[in-house]
Amino acid sequence: MPGIEKLPIEETLEDSPQTRSLLGVFEEDTAAISNYCTQLYQAMHRIYDAQNELSAATHLTSRLLKEYDKQRFPLGGDDEVMSSTLQQFAKVIDELSSCHAVLSTQLADAMMFPISQFKERDLKEILTLKEVFQIASDDHDTAINRYSRLSKRRDNDKLRAEAVEDVYTSRKKQHQTMMHYFCSLNTLQYKKKTALLEPLLGYMQAQISFFKLGSENLTQQWEEFLGTIGTSVQNVRREMEEEIGQMQQTIQDMERSCDPLYAPCDPDPAHSPVCRNLTQKQGYLYIRNKTGLVSSSWERQYFFTQGGNLMQQGRGEVAGGLVTDLDNCSVMAVDSDDRRFCFQVTSFDGKKVVTLQAESRKDCEEWISTINNISKRIYLSENAEELAARVNQSALEAVTPSPSFQQRHESMRPSSKGRVGRAGSISSVGSEPSPALSVLSLDALVAPETPIQFDIISPVSEENSAQSKAAAQSGRSNPFGESGDSTSEDSEDSILHQLFIVRFLGSMEVKNTESGDVISETMRQILAARAIHNIFRMTESHLLVTCDCLKLIDPQTQVTRLRFPLSTVIQCSSHQDNKRLFGFVLQQTGGRGESRAVCYIFESNDDGEKICDSVGLAKQIAFHSEMDRKASEKRKEQDKAKEKQQEELSKQRQIEKDLEEQSRLIAASSRPANPPAPDGQFLVLSNSQSEESDAGGEEGKKKGESEA
Repeated sequence: MPGIEKLPIEETLEDSPQTRSLLGVFEEDTAAISNYCTQLYQAMHRIYDAQNELSAATHLTSRLLKEYDKQRFPLGGDDEVMSSTLQQFAKVIDELSSCHAVLSTQLADAMMFPISQFKERDLKEILTLKEVFQIASDDHDTAINRYSRLSKRRDNDKLRAEAVEDVYTSRKKQHQTMMHYFCSLNTLQYKKKTALLEPLLGYMQAQISFFKLGSENLTQQWEEFLGTIGTSVQNVRREMEEEIGQMQQTIQDMERSCDPLYAPCDPDPAHSPVCRNLTQKQGYLYIRNKTGLVSSSWERQYFFTQGGNLMQQGRGEVAGGLVTDLDNCSVMAVDSDDRRFCFQVTSFDGKKVVTLQAESRKDCEEWISTINNISKRIYLSENAEELAARVNQSALEAVTPSPSFQQRHESMRPSSKGRVGRAGSISSVGSEPSPALSVLSLDALVAPETPIQFDIISPVSEENSAQSKAAAQSGRSNPFGESGDSTSEDSEDSILHQLFIVRFLGSMEVKNTESGDVISETMRQILAARAIHNIFRMTESHLLVTCDCLKLIDPQTQVTRLRFPLSTVIQCSSHQDNKRLFGFVLQQTGGRGESRAVCYIFESNDDGEKICDSVGLAKQIAFHSEMDRKASEKRKEQDKAKEKQQEELSKQRQIEKDLEEQSRLIAASSRPANPPAPDGQFLVLSNSQSEESDAGGEEGKKKGESEA
């Protein structure tokens, strides 16, 4: 026979919606079996009633045949042949009536008794267990709701102890009832086979024994078939008994091992430490739903992680629904006014915030660690739990005291050779330590005891102070710390204009700005500090890369949070393993005029190398623009010099023309005037005379020049 479907008794304590859905399938199967068994019982009861009626009718027929002789017919009453024949028939029918009576008894014992027992005992027992289980489940829900509504402000030990005791008692009762209910449903899968086969087997055996005298060949065939069925029934019964023994043993083991799990909180936290290497988790949580502007309600749902999504599922639902996307999300523990053990999940774009409540602090921390691991996409690797364990271990090692770091590098320091020179700047970090890093200590890269800044705070610079003074003088102030200058117009006029979505991880002051490993060390310390202090919240911004500066813009208000001139960017690089991590080092000037280097670390939705390439392209464009500007200024200076030279030449030519004109005037004034004609008209010189006068003028001019 095919395999028997069974309910998993081991999952009764978890009581997941999948188990409830499977239980619903078994309950539907039980209802179908009960309905079918009722119909089959009615049909077999009709056979039994018909057989009794046939036996009584046969006996009546035999009695009537025997009384044939006593009948007085008006015609043919003295027919002895007919009478003897009927007497012979009466004898045979009387014997047949006895056989039918035996058949009725066999049907009552072999057919009606098994199906009556199955209908009246087994099915009613399952219905009773179902009602008891439903009551226990409702009591458990009431107890867990009462426990979850314990006030955080007014902590009453007596009320808390009573609530914990109620949860313990109701959960234990539900678990035990559910295990016995599952055992009965699993047993029913075996009994339904025997309950259907045994009545039929008894019916056929009774019929075969009834017809055995007249149908030897048919009886032989049915005996072989029924013998096979009888053997199969015995095997099923034997397997059922073995399975019942195993289920009873499992129930006993589960009762002993699951007793500490009935309490909602572990009395001994050291006995069950928090597991931070999980990449998937499921269980019941309370979710806060807004019912008004300031009011909200809490609903208990079954939550589970599926890939990079957080799903929820109600008890009556067949499949789960999406709550939020966990990729690049942020999760952190929050304080609620009326609930304990709450944490908050914020989507990567910050538009959706989900507040959840766990049963205990351990469960809350495990959910936070699991969602944090999923947010880093650790679940996509082959050995997700091993990778999560390595990441957490590296985070713990990253915050070890600096002497251990010093000792590790002192062991790598060569004794006879001098210090290795600094390594060149690299474009990716997170790889194997370079020779320069192996001889540099932690203090050589990062300033000792420097604080880590996890939120964006605009630095106070001379430019900002000047802008604030100008805004104060103009009588206008910007609450966001921005000025009304034309920096946005300058960025719009820039050749390069690229926008990236980034999340600020942290920043800290560094010492060695020339080493390419300073960004790698800063990333390591910031990520380690976030993991140790459970800081998962990140500020999302838009990074605008132009040829003039780098801007961090608020995505909602479009307010510029930070502005870094491109000339202050010393280096920019990304992480080798996680390409979404990148950082850059800035050379800033403090309030007292002191210069300091600060390393900023970000996480991007895109490839960090693209952002670094964009910054490098902006610096190249800025460099070439500066070169073109200097060349254009040089050309302008040359053009101005040429124009000045042309002006001097034109002035010199003008002076020469003026001298010529002056010489002509002098020559003309030295000659006698032409006498007037008698009639009052002037005399006109001839061509020869005019030429001579011109020649004389030229000679006078030359003479005047020589005299001058």
